[in-house]
Amino acid sequence: MAHIQGLLVAPFTPFDKNGDVNLEPIARYAEMLHRNGLKGVFINGSSGEGYMLSDEERMLLAEKWVEVAPKDFKVIVHVGSTSVRSAHRLAQHAQKIGAWGIGSMASPFPKVGRIEELVKYCEEIASGAPNLPFYYYHIPVFNGAYLPMTDFLQAVDGRIPNFAGIKFTNENLYEFNQCKLYKDGKYDLLHGLDETLLAGLAACDVQGGISGTANYCGNVLVGVIEAFRAGDLQKARELQNYNQDVINVIARYRGNIVAGKRIMKLMGLDLGGNRTPFRNITDEEEAQIKAELEAIDFFNKGNKL
Repeated sequence: MAHIQGLLVAPFTPFDKNGDVNLEPIARYAEMLHRNGLKGVFINGSSGEGYMLSDEERMLLAEKWVEVAPKDFKVIVHVGSTSVRSAHRLAQHAQKIGAWGIGSMASPFPKVGRIEELVKYCEEIASGAPNLPFYYYHIPVFNGAYLPMTDFLQAVDGRIPNFAGIKFTNENLYEFNQCKLYKDGKYDLLHGLDETLLAGLAACDVQGGISGTANYCGNVLVGVIEAFRAGDLQKARELQNYNQDVINVIARYRGNIVAGKRIMKLMGLDLGGNRTPFRNITDEEEAQIKAELEAIDFFNKGNKL
């Protein structure tokens, strides 16, 4: 399978004032991401509050993203669920509607403790969409699945025909690189930590990634890649440091899922609040976030609507 080149985005799920899924902003959302240099989306994952959505809501979102996606804009659907039968059904749906690919993290309950358990879980899900590439989403801080990914690749190799690779959201670049080198680069390794993108480019020759902060500063991260490829390491460092400046802001206000989503509103794309148990940004916090972003000139440097 061809490896992904460039950055995909993990988008937020838009909600209306009643907390229901709001499909209306998605066309504008997709166009904005495409215009700022992003290559696709990985929907209904952690940034999209996927585990807090019903299967029906997740399918509606997938249908809308596929419908409005610009030409050559990849739509990967996260289909993972605590119910493997639901995940299999969501995978079938993603293939039926013409999504580019599917993916799943390990279920947060029950926690996966053995490689074989994880392979079996992925196998049952991937079989629901045999014609689509399947990506395992490695994010152990979320679900406690701290399993060696090199061992996972060895176990899954040849067993799941449509297994494409790993979205690797973990600090261990050594392990990332060992996975990338497995069988001369057989599998696609997608970088998932925005704050270390430049390190991944330099140490591991990262080709593709999936990003949360690219929702609002994807142009900055695309710039990191372009500067590095052009041999301008100083510019690449400056842009990576700027991305970290933005991350420092969201880290003070409950992170990307909560603060990042409110940044979208400040940019002019209101995607609503977050579902319980997330604690939504207050009006006072919104004013503070805006002031902190203005102090680093974010509204001139971030994504352009």
